[in-house]
Amino acid sequence: MKAVVVTGHKQGYKVQDIPDPKPDKGEVVIRVDKAALCYRDTLQLKGFYPRMRYPVVLGHEVVGTIEQVGDGVTGFKEGDKVISLLYAPDGECEYCKAGEEAYCHHRLGYSEELDGFFAEKAKLKVTSVIKVPQGTSDDGAVLVPCVTGMIYRGLTRAKIKKGETVLVTGASGGVGIHAIQVAKGLGAKVIGVTTSPDKADIVGKYADHVIVGKEFSSEAKKISDVHIVIDTVGTPTLEESLKSLWMGGRIVQIGNVDPAAPFNLKLGYVILKDIELIGHASATKKDAEGALKLTAEGKINPVIAGTVNLEDIDKGYELLKDKSKIGKVLLKP
Repeated sequence: MKAVVVTGHKQGYKVQDIPDPKPDKGEVVIRVDKAALCYRDTLQLKGFYPRMRYPVVLGHEVVGTIEQVGDGVTGFKEGDKVISLLYAPDGECEYCKAGEEAYCHHRLGYSEELDGFFAEKAKLKVTSVIKVPQGTSDDGAVLVPCVTGMIYRGLTRAKIKKGETVLVTGASGGVGIHAIQVAKGLGAKVIGVTTSPDKADIVGKYADHVIVGKEFSSEAKKISDVHIVIDTVGTPTLEESLKSLWMGGRIVQIGNVDPAAPFNLKLGYVILKDIELIGHASATKKDAEGALKLTAEGKINPVIAGTVNLEDIDKGYELLKDKSKIGKVLLKP
């Protein structure tokens, strides 16, 4: 089969033929129906993920159809439509048994220690597999592991309440445009922030209010007390995000556009305003199921900037970097 393979540390990727996967005990093989490109991919290619083993198939977001079931697998069968978590937990530790698989000591990351999903087929540990409800589109399902399910968990960790105001930075991006919808689906009022005037109308289709510009905190305060910020950008927006919050506010920090850039955090500001800063990156099965439910109910509608095939993966990454795009970039093998 064809796959996008990262050959070595900072050595880029190649589209090449590799053997079809075969399921071992406790594994399934899926036909990849859709995968998704992510900014994380570019960070991996730059060498920021030290646990990557090489060669490895790139891609960590997938929806597919089970084609083969290995020994010891129960609850899944050929033909089931499924997604996978971003990682495979062991399913046996105290964290896994408590439903907190994201904290499993022995978890293995897809596209890191395990082959990822930019391929015609993929092998999954059954501990990471989640069934997709009938009627859920592939485009909606593939967004769950790294976007909508991840946001769902972040807002759960921030103890979101109905009627609270959530501000989303990078609101027109692949994460931001869907973060707005998850927050709305959980009963929040949402302010979307974008630096592009051209994207304000699109953001306004999903958010209750839109702010255009890099200095957004003053305008946000005029709209409402901001209780939660979902920061999908990082150091360029974090100071304004902190300023936006009312007392007792929470920041769900997801974005990290430049991992090498430091940030000067003023502790007095955080302390006196009773602010929580929540670093956040992934989802559990429970979170994925919650996001799938919102998607199946029509509360989350996927916004797709474009879809490419394996041979055109270069075009996909060009589109990912295009600042004029809105939404996620998908791959269909």
